[in-house]
Amino acid sequence: MLRFMTPDAGRRCDGLSRRSFLRVGSLPFFGLGLADWLSARAAETGAAASDMSCILLWCDGGISTVDTFDMKPAAPAEYRGEFRPIGTSVPGLTVCEHLPKVARQMHRIGQCRTIEHSGSQHAEACHFMLTGWPQIPDVNAQPVGSVVHPCFGSVVAEQLGWRNSLPPFVQLSRGGIKYHHAGFLGSALDPLKISADPNAADFRVEDVSLPAGISSERLSRRRSMLEQLDDFHRLVERDAGDVAARNQFYGQAFDLVTSPAAKKAYRLGDEPESLRDRYGRHREGQAALLARRLVEAGVRFVTVEFNGYDTHDKNFIELRDPLLPKLDAAYSALLQDLADRGRLDTTLVICMGEFGRTPKVNGLAGRDHYPKVNSICFSGGGMKMDGFVHGRTSDKCEHVIGRTNSTHDLAATIYAALGVDPAKEYHNVDGRPILATDNGRPIREMFA
Repeated sequence: MLRFMTPDAGRRCDGLSRRSFLRVGSLPFFGLGLADWLSARAAETGAAASDMSCILLWCDGGISTVDTFDMKPAAPAEYRGEFRPIGTSVPGLTVCEHLPKVARQMHRIGQCRTIEHSGSQHAEACHFMLTGWPQIPDVNAQPVGSVVHPCFGSVVAEQLGWRNSLPPFVQLSRGGIKYHHAGFLGSALDPLKISADPNAADFRVEDVSLPAGISSERLSRRRSMLEQLDDFHRLVERDAGDVAARNQFYGQAFDLVTSPAAKKAYRLGDEPESLRDRYGRHREGQAALLARRLVEAGVRFVTVEFNGYDTHDKNFIELRDPLLPKLDAAYSALLQDLADRGRLDTTLVICMGEFGRTPKVNGLAGRDHYPKVNSICFSGGGMKMDGFVHGRTSDKCEHVIGRTNSTHDLAATIYAALGVDPAKEYHNVDGRPILATDNGRPIREMFA
């Protein structure tokens, strides 16, 4: 269940611990400390941290990059697969034939092909790619260990907070992503999860829309009565901490349910039918459109789940229809829409999954888990686009050629783009100091 309070992150009285100070000083970047570089970059781009948002298109299960963005047409048939590459809006750059609309948007996309990790199972790989940190799964494929780290959206939520009475972190997901939680930061920073189908005619957001029979006036009367009860409790309770916390909880919940900005953000019917058609009349397409509306209204981080990419068998059949056509429509429409509305500079769009797929096709015409090779697409948010590709993979897409980057580097890159401090010190339930990311450095080549 979503909780609305933002917990105290355990800062020291001076606001900066010695370990955090040392960490900032130990991350030279173009000769600057990371904090200095972030400040300089914000001044250069003119975008303050409060202006930035992120939409993550999450290809759950692990999208086959060798069949989409990093094709190998010269490789043997058992590696290159069944699809052919097509040209894009960037001369010399190709993508899969089943991504024709994305092909026309490649000038708004940059790729990073240097990220690799060792997580071969979904839960650990999701933890790697959504937090930057490794995590070992249990027998039920759930992350376990002494420390379960917060995902990117939760860190963004903790550092940047609520805006326009809207929660900072929203997840649009049907099946539930393997790992997408706030970890040691506490459930208050978990995402608001919307599982209802935005393409449905009766779409509504549970726990945000008012229940049937409850008017705004009635809800206001209930809130007033609650405040009076809390005033009474303050008189008889020596320690009013719980009451104060509960007041913050109900205040944020009340604002979310009654906020005009929230109500407006969820009204997809306000959009032109032609635009809704461009996104695709399916859950994924309308979720991507809703994500655009949410960041426009004030949400800071929205994850849109595209599930079904765990293609151990029938890889090409599943990708051909329905997987890639849905991604093609939603992804391309989102980029064009953000650009048309002048919001691409302040919206970081990421498309990725927890890992790639094996370069060699298996006996079931599928591809298996493969964390050594992945292709992560970035748009907006001050990142290089115009078809820029950082790093390259071998002729059969078996490994990265040259220097690789860790998932800590990926985390630092995302945080840098969003104006979030990756060197901020947090504390788990035992009081142990933990940084948002450990030794991660922004991949400078990805920034414009």
